[in-house]
Formats: sequence, structure tokens, C-alpha cells
Amino acid sequence: MLETSSNELLESFNAEASDSVKSQHARNFLEYCCFKALALSTRVMGHLADKKFRRLTFDMMVAWEAPASASECLVNLDDDLSVGVEAFSRIAPAVPIIANVIICENLFNVLTISTDGRLHFSVYDKYLNGLERVIKRMKSQSESSLLSAVRRSRGEKILEVDGTVTTQPVLEHVGVSTWPGRLILTDHALYFEALKVVSYDKPKRYDLSNDLKQIVKPELTGPWGTRLFDKAVLYKSISISEPVVIEFPELKGHTRRDYWLAIIREILYVHKFINKYRVTGVEKDDALSKAILGILRVQAIQEISSSNPVQFESLLMFNLCEQLPGGYFILETLAKMSKSRELDRGNNLVAGGGMYSISALAMVSNLGFVFDSCSSSSNPSEAGLLVGEVVVGEMSLLEKAVKESRDDYKRVVLAQETVAGVKVDGIDTNLAVMKELLLPVLEVGKGLLSLVYWDDPPKSLMFCLIFTFIIFRGWVGYALALMVLFFAIFMVLTRFFNQGRPVDEIKIIAPPPMNTMEQLLAVQNAVSQFEQLIQDGNIILLKFRALLLSVFPQASEKVAASLLLTALMVALLPGKYMFLLIFLEIFTRYSPVRKASTERWMRRLREWWFSIPAAPVVLEREKEDKKKK
Repeated sequence: MLETSSNELLESFNAEASDSVKSQHARNFLEYCCFKALALSTRVMGHLADKKFRRLTFDMMVAWEAPASASECLVNLDDDLSVGVEAFSRIAPAVPIIANVIICENLFNVLTISTDGRLHFSVYDKYLNGLERVIKRMKSQSESSLLSAVRRSRGEKILEVDGTVTTQPVLEHVGVSTWPGRLILTDHALYFEALKVVSYDKPKRYDLSNDLKQIVKPELTGPWGTRLFDKAVLYKSISISEPVVIEFPELKGHTRRDYWLAIIREILYVHKFINKYRVTGVEKDDALSKAILGILRVQAIQEISSSNPVQFESLLMFNLCEQLPGGYFILETLAKMSKSRELDRGNNLVAGGGMYSISALAMVSNLGFVFDSCSSSSNPSEAGLLVGEVVVGEMSLLEKAVKESRDDYKRVVLAQETVAGVKVDGIDTNLAVMKELLLPVLEVGKGLLSLVYWDDPPKSLMFCLIFTFIIFRGWVGYALALMVLFFAIFMVLTRFFNQGRPVDEIKIIAPPPMNTMEQLLAVQNAVSQFEQLIQDGNIILLKFRALLLSVFPQASEKVAASLLLTALMVALLPGKYMFLLIFLEIFTRYSPVRKASTERWMRRLREWWFSIPAAPVVLEREKEDKKKK
């Protein structure tokens, strides 16, 4: 294919490769030859339809798993061989239409869901055949007359169309009005064409490319405004006066809605990435190419696995980056790689042609989609985009970021499994668990209350003297730091002594089971108590309002005088002494010396509070005619 002898290939590999890449010579040399061959073969239009190309890429994965001459000899490649996730993740992203570094593992899991984690050629061939079909369909849509005037001015490409079949309508809800029509997604916007008698109305454009604070999320719909069916997508932005709801009716499930939600968000997220990191020129087209190829892969997976449910977000790289714990780090790495490629172009640096895979933009251009920045050149490399994201014998920055993010995600999944395992049902059972977990805090609270109420005078006196000295010397910050240090030392010692031991389970005494009527009564009692708390809170607020408005002048004068005295103390006394006075007031209130006077003043304070009237409240009901309207 390369019309080059093996010795010449070996010489060029040794000349271009670094010492670290040469260390694992067989596999890295194999990758080098594969990347060079794939870069050449993918330039041919319609290469995905070529059975030899499909078999070649699969055989590359087979050879990657046993690259050395000392490996087990695989003579007959026509047998039903299979490959693992490592070989697929290494070779498949070298052809960006087949896979992407970020989503390749999820794609492999979807393709091998029924084959125990090994990919067979029959499934792989079926997947590439589906890719070929969806590419032809997308090209025919982009070359059709749909939105021709609008797209020509903006250079947009049609990615998906729905609503053309009467059995699968698309409905647009704006306010109380509903219209059937045709929904069109391009690489910059979402269009809806309302259906007239024999034609479609002028398309409405919902922008996804500019920063308009767009919100795209699932939505419930139903007749007369009821929220019954989870089959719609809501679009909201500052460019439209009210949200738009696009409904995808179907008899069972909400697969159509989930698919459209994922691909709309993919276009929205790729433009957010472009706007946030200020990606321009060829790099912008490359980012859009990644999103387009991701949507093509999802469409192919839909065709070949219609019976199995698919999480579309896991197969779209920008959707996945929004979900993964370290997704922001992956996007930052993508942006840095774009900047470094820009710098390389400015310095006229050209990377070795065989050491890197081809780029997403080169792949899209070879499929027949041409972007504005590359329209002057038939070859994207001539327009300035040099390399892809897979490097021979090394993990690229992007692959390292993806691996780190996936490791974090696995830890999150394990943590969530423990959370799901400790959830219990029933209000009474959850209260028992909470009471047991808060037992140390409750015990500390009881101890502080005991000190405040001077149940044990020597302990309370010692506590007051120690903290008075700490506050007077200005050591409060040091005391708090010492407490935090104590917790840190406790955690380190616990980890050291309990390393490798199973975690002690918390034993909860389960309350007796409650029947349905008892549970309803418990809920009603809790609601009544909560309502009483709200009423008491409203009364307090209304009394404060009455004091502020001098509904009870004598009480308002006393409050104003107290506030004036407090303001003077805050202004004149240092903060240390203010804090000391507050502490002594609280912790000596029930000491043997002050207990009688405190009880007398507290009784007077309650009587004074009860004598304050609440500010008046008037409840206005809506008129009946407004309700009918």
C-alpha cells in the first residue's frame, strides 16, 4: 500500500522515533506502519464501503495484541478472531470516524455488550457498514434544498432531520399553541419548520453557537398543560421571550427524545467549548468535526443496536466531558493542544507524518464535508492542521487526561454504590439512623448545656476561667486551629492503625414496623409540627415589623434605646472585649450568683414579648372569573 520496503520503513521509524518509543520496538513499529497506511487509505473517497479497508483495520487490532515475531502465530485471519479493548482503543481512534480517544472505551462496551468484552469482526463490520449508510444520508441532507438560502449564507451543514414521517411527528409548543412540523439540526443551530397544508412555513432558528445563556433540558408535556409525558426537549435563551418545547411523541419510552436531547446538547457544548477557550480558524473546524463525527457514530449505533438501550451521552465526547468528574480537565487539554498546534504553524514546525494519527478535520474533509477555513485547499494539512490525537508508542496529553478522568469516575461510581447500599426506607427508620449518627454531636451539646446551666459548678467555673483567659489574650484563632489540628491528627492515626481492616458497621436498633395508617399519621403529625414552626416564625417576623413601625411605641422606644447602646459598644469597644462580654453573659447567666436575677429578667422579657402586638395581615383571594380564564 505504501509502496515502501520494510527496511525503508524501519529506517524512517528509527529516524523519527524517540528513544523511549524505540524501547518497545515491535508494537511501536507496528503502530507507525499502521498510522502511515491509514493516513493514505482514508484519503480515498468511500473507503468505509471497501471490505478490504474494514478487514485491514480489524487485522491491525489483531496484530497489535500479538505484535512480536515471538508471539503466537496467527496464520489464518479468516477465523472468527476477536480483539480486546486495549487494541481497539489504540487503533480505532487513528481513524476518527470509527472512534475517538475520549469515547472509544464506551463505544467498545456498546459493540461488545453481547460478546463478553471481545469484539468480533462480524460486529465491527456491521458497525462500519452502518457508518457508511449514515454518512451517505447526512451528505444527501446537506446537499438537499432544505434551508438552502439560510445555510448558504452561514455555511451550515445539516446533521439530522425529523418530523417528515407522519407516524413519527414532531410538535412545537410555544405558550398555549402547538404546531406539528419538521425539526432540523445543523452544526450551528436548531430549526423548526411548521407544517402548512401542502408545504412548510418559514423556519424558526434557535441558535446554539452564540453565548445566549441557552438551556436545553428534558421536559414533561401533556394535554391542556398537564405534565404527564416525558418525551420533550425544552429550549430557553435570552434571545426568545418564552421557552420553546419540542415534543417527540412515541408509543413506548422516550428514546427519540433522548437521542435528540443528546445531539442538540453536543452542538451546544462544542460551541461553548469554542467560545470559552476562544478556539478559532482551523482548530474551530476541527472541534466541530469531532462533534459531527460523534453524531454520525451515534446514528450508526442506533441502526445496528435498535433493540438494546444506549446511553447516547456516553458516545458523544462533549456530552461526556460534561458528565465526567474531570471533564473540564479534558476540555482544557484539548484547548492547550489547539494552542500548541497554532504555535507550531506559526513556527513552521511539521510533525512526522507517520508518528501521529490523522485529524478529525482531515477525516471529515475526506468524507466530503468541507469547512470554510479549508475551502481554499483540498487537503486540510495544507490549511494548517497537522496531526491527530494518537501518537505512536506514547500516551498523548489527551489520553492521559481521559485516563485520569475515568479513574476519578470509577471512584465516584464506587462511592455512589456505597451510598445506595446504606439507604433505608421509612421515616421512623431514617430518624433512628440520623439519631445514631448525630449521637456524638448530641453528647457534646448536652455537655455544653450542662456547663451553661452550672449543673456541676466546679467544671463550669473552670471552663469559664480558661476560655476567659483565651479570649482576653486573643488566642481564639489558635484555639480553633488546635481543634482542627486535633481532628486531622485523629484521622491520620485512624488511617494508620485501621489500614487494611474492614470498616466497623454502625448498629442501629430498628424501630417497630409501622403499617400504612401509622405512617400516614406520622406524616400528618410531622406536617402539623412543621406548620406550627412556620406560624411561630411568621409571628416573630410580624412582631419585629410592629416594632420597626412603632405599632407599640413604648416597646419600640426600649428596642431603639437598646440598639443605640449596642451600637455605641460596638463602635467604642475592641472586638476582643465585645466577644468576652458576650461569652461571660451567656456562660455566667445561670451561675449560683446570677441565677435568681436571670430567672427574674427572663420572665419579664417573656411578658414584654407577649405584650407586643403583631402587625396586621390581610389575605386576598383571586376572583372566580380570573380562575375561569
